[in-house]
Amino acid sequence: MTETTSLDQLVAQFLTWHFDHNPGVAAMLGSPAHDHTLGDFGAAAFARRDREAGAWLDRFAAVRTDDLEGSVDRDLVISVLRGLRARASWPEWRRDPSAYTGAVLFPLFTAFLHRLRPEPELVASVVGRLAEVPSVLAACRANLDPGLASAKIVRRGAAQARTGRAFLTGTLPAEVSDPALRAELAEAAEPAARAFDELAAFLDEFETRAAGDWRMGEELYSRLLVDQEVLGYGAAELHERGRAAYAELEAEMRELAGQDDWHAVMLSLQDDYPPTPEDMRAEYEAETRRAREFLAEHGLVTLPEGEDCRVVPSPTFQRPVLSVASYMSPPPLTDRRTGHFFVPFPPDGFTAEQTAQRLRTNSRAQMASIAVHEAYPGHHWHLSWLAAQDRPVRKVFRTPYFTEGWALYAEKLLREHGYFTTREKELAHVEARLFRAARMIVDTALHCGDMGVEEAEHFMTTKASLTPGTAAGEVTRYCAWPTQAPSYLTGALEIDRIRGEYTGSLRDFHDTLAGSGALPLGLARRVVLGG
Repeated sequence: MTETTSLDQLVAQFLTWHFDHNPGVAAMLGSPAHDHTLGDFGAAAFARRDREAGAWLDRFAAVRTDDLEGSVDRDLVISVLRGLRARASWPEWRRDPSAYTGAVLFPLFTAFLHRLRPEPELVASVVGRLAEVPSVLAACRANLDPGLASAKIVRRGAAQARTGRAFLTGTLPAEVSDPALRAELAEAAEPAARAFDELAAFLDEFETRAAGDWRMGEELYSRLLVDQEVLGYGAAELHERGRAAYAELEAEMRELAGQDDWHAVMLSLQDDYPPTPEDMRAEYEAETRRAREFLAEHGLVTLPEGEDCRVVPSPTFQRPVLSVASYMSPPPLTDRRTGHFFVPFPPDGFTAEQTAQRLRTNSRAQMASIAVHEAYPGHHWHLSWLAAQDRPVRKVFRTPYFTEGWALYAEKLLREHGYFTTREKELAHVEARLFRAARMIVDTALHCGDMGVEEAEHFMTTKASLTPGTAAGEVTRYCAWPTQAPSYLTGALEIDRIRGEYTGSLRDFHDTLAGSGALPLGLARRVVLGG
């Protein structure tokens, strides 16, 4: 048996272990063997996973191979396991109710989104998982630690929990065409919906006792950047890189705006926005078509066979916790190539003013950059192209420092080729990069204790162009999801550096880099540059 074969077998065994511990994630990726259960969320299961992850890390660290692709697969797994080891000291499952609500809602939502089985089998798999929802949410109540959980993060989780009933008893049954199957699913959904109601009430009370801190702290933050993201530097340097990038981009904004107060110009552009959420969706759909046509015309990438990007409203359960556009890829372990660009609809209960703020943050000037980012050649093109490649471990493990970095790089790429045809769209494009530089500054400052929530919200409304409501949602996201917000511009800048060293054609660079996976950037560099 060769070393490479041995490594391939070890990777396959590890993926089986990972899927068995995370069946909801496995089902969303397209593993049919894991779409019948949500998994074990008891404290003992989390402890067992951490112990076993340590043993896996030792096994992979002992493997040696001269094969470039194999060594990258090995080092990808090592980065994932090192991230798990680091996060064991910051257990999300004791801190954040969304670790449970999301683990229920997303697999059930994607079951009907992707429809990988005939409807009777699909309904049976969903009904089986609905029966597990009360135990999953009971584990949430048992596992949350008031000494670790922050009231702010608990409040965010409670808002998502309150969407559970409408999603389970309304949205899910509406996806079923057969009346008898629809009735069966609706009956199974009611106990699960009650469990969400009970969790929301519990979290409202628990919030009054939650005394933990959402700040991760500089030591762990830096460890994740080095061990998991393979960046080679920590939080302090990331913060300074963000400040330097912000200063450069702000100077460019002044030049494009023709005045020092570029912020006032951007605010005036936000006065031109779609009048309703559905109008916003329709205009995003038109912009997405335009981006695809431009991409094909200029031959910047190879379009995957059969790919399709659908532009749809964001799922109801996502609206209280995410205030910006998002994307969900085709299940990469299948031959499906349909992705979904989610337009950020307002949550139920939003006032007219709150809805207007969300629409303003999706102004017509901004739509071109956002559609490029989410669809062509951003997330949709990248993840559809990746799904067609043949290294399974790279389809399973993805870092936002690549995926979000790639999507922001894609915006700049299309600017280089003349896509943004008006001064307003070009201003919005540069402001989108400046916004990502602001995220680098704010996320690091928040979690290293150098900035408070109100200061961060003020920063995002005055140093970027967010409306106050969207800024509040953004900052709450940063508090709940440390290290993710800086990934966009950090990754884009690293991709620019790799491109500067590549000697082939631009199309080959894009196909090779994006087809390599969504790797930590240090590993992506090795694949593209051959060492």
